[in-house]
Amino acid sequence: MAALQQRTIDLIRGHQAPLLAQWTDLLAVAGQAQDNRISARELETQVRDFWRLFLDALSAANAGSLAGGEWQEIRRFLEDLSRDRVLKGFNSQETATFIFSLKRPLFELLQQGYADDPAQLGDQLWAISELLDLLGLHTVNVFQKTREDVIQRQQEEMLELSTPVVKLWDGVLALPMIGTLDSQRTQVVMESLLQRIVDTGSEIAIIDITGVPTVDTLVAQHLLKTVTAIRLMGADAIISGVRPQIAQTIVHLGLDLQGIVTKANLADALALALKRTGLTVTQAAR
Repeated sequence: MAALQQRTIDLIRGHQAPLLAQWTDLLAVAGQAQDNRISARELETQVRDFWRLFLDALSAANAGSLAGGEWQEIRRFLEDLSRDRVLKGFNSQETATFIFSLKRPLFELLQQGYADDPAQLGDQLWAISELLDLLGLHTVNVFQKTREDVIQRQQEEMLELSTPVVKLWDGVLALPMIGTLDSQRTQVVMESLLQRIVDTGSEIAIIDITGVPTVDTLVAQHLLKTVTAIRLMGADAIISGVRPQIAQTIVHLGLDLQGIVTKANLADALALALKRTGLTVTQAAR
C-alpha cells in the first residue's frame, strides 16, 4: 500500500467537518437511512465512530496492509458493521457504499490541496484509493462470510423442520419424510430420530416415505443406514408409504431391503407397531 504523506494527513485532519458533512450527504443520496432498516441517528453515529478510528490509524497507512495491530480497532468496527448490515437486510453493494462513498470527498480535498503539485497529487490519490479499497474489501469479505453463515444456519433449521419426529403412542415414534433424501438430510434425520429414541425410550420408529417422490439406489442406501442406526439403538424400524410405483422401482433396481418391515401406509404401520407393543385397537360399540 502506497504511503500517505504527512501533508495529506494534515489536510484531512484540518477539514474534518466539511468531509464528514459531504460524506453523510453522499450516504443519504445512496439511500442509506432512508428506510426502516437503519435510522439517520444510527447512521450518523456509525459515521462518526468510523471517522474517529480512521483518524487514529491514518498515520499508519503506510504499513502495507490492514493486518497490523494499529488497524485492529477499525477492522473490528467494520466487522461489526457488516454483521449488523446482514441482519438488517442490506446487500453487499449497500454495505460497501459506506466505505467507498468516502472516496469522493477525500479526492476533492486532495485535488484542492495538491493543485500546485500534480505529481504528488497522483501519488496521494493512489494511496488514499488503495487504503479505502482495502477497507472496503475487508467489509465485503466479512459481509459475505456472515451472509453464508446465516444461510447455512437457516438451511439447518429448515432441515430440522422438514424432518419432525412425532410421538404417535407410548414407545412409538414416527418420522414423516417429505422431499428428496440426500446425505446431509439423512444425517439430520438420523441424529434427530436417534436422540428422540433416547429421550422417549421408544421401541419402534416408523419412517413414512409417502412424501418421497422417488426411491433410487442412493435413497435406498440412506434408508438402510437410518434403519441400521435405529436397530443399533435397540429399537425396531418400520418403513411405511411404499406406493406401487416405489415398489416397482425397488424391484427393477434390484435393491435388497430384506429384513426391513414395510407397509403401504402409515395407518398399517401404526397398527403393526401397536400390535408389537401388545396393544390392540378395537372399535367402540355405538
